[in-house]
Amino acid sequence: MLNTSHLSSCFTPYTLNKLVLKNRFIKAGTFEGMTANGRPTPALRDFHLKLAKGGVAMTTLGYCAVENDGRIHENMLSMHEGIRDELASLIDDLHAAGTKVSGQMGHCGAISKNRMLEKKRPLGPMHSINLLGFAYGMLFSGKMNISDIDNMVEAYRKAAIFMKSVGFDCLEIHFGHGYGLCQFMSPLTNKRRDEYGGSLNNRMRLPLRVLAAVREAVGDDFPIIGKISLTEGVRGGLHYDDAVEISTLLDAAGIDGIITSGGTSTMNPMMMFRGDSALRPLIDAESHFIMKLVLKTVGALIFKHYPYKELYFLDNAKRVQAAVNCDVIYVGGASTNESFAELMGNGFNLLQLGRALLADADLVNSAQLEQNFSSRCLHCNECIATIDHENGIHCTRFE
Repeated sequence: MLNTSHLSSCFTPYTLNKLVLKNRFIKAGTFEGMTANGRPTPALRDFHLKLAKGGVAMTTLGYCAVENDGRIHENMLSMHEGIRDELASLIDDLHAAGTKVSGQMGHCGAISKNRMLEKKRPLGPMHSINLLGFAYGMLFSGKMNISDIDNMVEAYRKAAIFMKSVGFDCLEIHFGHGYGLCQFMSPLTNKRRDEYGGSLNNRMRLPLRVLAAVREAVGDDFPIIGKISLTEGVRGGLHYDDAVEISTLLDAAGIDGIITSGGTSTMNPMMMFRGDSALRPLIDAESHFIMKLVLKTVGALIFKHYPYKELYFLDNAKRVQAAVNCDVIYVGGASTNESFAELMGNGFNLLQLGRALLADADLVNSAQLEQNFSSRCLHCNECIATIDHENGIHCTRFE
């Protein structure tokens, strides 16, 4: 039953560190596919302006790589002075439309199809097969040495300084979904025998160094949040119990908010996208014949079936919430006013939305006006396959 008092809380201001948000809704970081040649485009501006006008308190520019070699491919943003004016102008426009702007700091680590790499090959915690790049002739990933690790920490520090200077209001460090930092955190992808491998504390050494470097760069009063995978959903990977320990370490290190997502992009993406499988839309959209063949051959092993239900991460997000003092920002299957109210009632002061906002850019305004609001999103997951579409990510059903 809808608790109207809890629902009303969704539309009240909230302060994250020293940042005042006008309501509790944040657009989740999802790579938009609107940064051709690594530059912000008018389409990217228009995409986020629709969300700003639709009422979100803060929107997130998805996947801002902290350096060139942190990009999965060359059409992603990397943080450098060459895009300062375009990025600052985009953020200024969003501020003028009434929304705050978060930048999702990412690094791909060992998984890349970026043909503009500065190094010989992508680098991760271990020598490995490059799961994204082998079809493009980039078969292997190298093992980071201590100097490489130090350089990655420095890349995050420099990117944080740059991002604050161009006007971002918040930084989101991506610790999940099988990307670079998660590769160090996961026992499946990190078999190192030095101080960066082995125990969870050792595997968290690099992520915690990154958090400390970003905090040093932006200061104590600037909000830093982080996205984790509650579980990777693969044997030998991170699991729900690990997420509680990881969250307590991030909390003790001074993070302001933890986003409780799940899954891993290359091994079990549907863990984060419950509902219809994205495999068929991805096969149809794939233009590279080798990747299309791979998807047809082994895609069913990667794109597992998880029926959609509202608030599918709630129980395990609550476990994290009970273990930390910082904010826990809920993401995962919230698309109705009843769910929004339930989250407020359970003490989640902020929530991130992804697919629901693709289907309903004016979701926040509509939810405030319609007591029994429910998003049009069908959880068909066809939007996942539009990331590389010429027009970028979009809802295929309600354009």
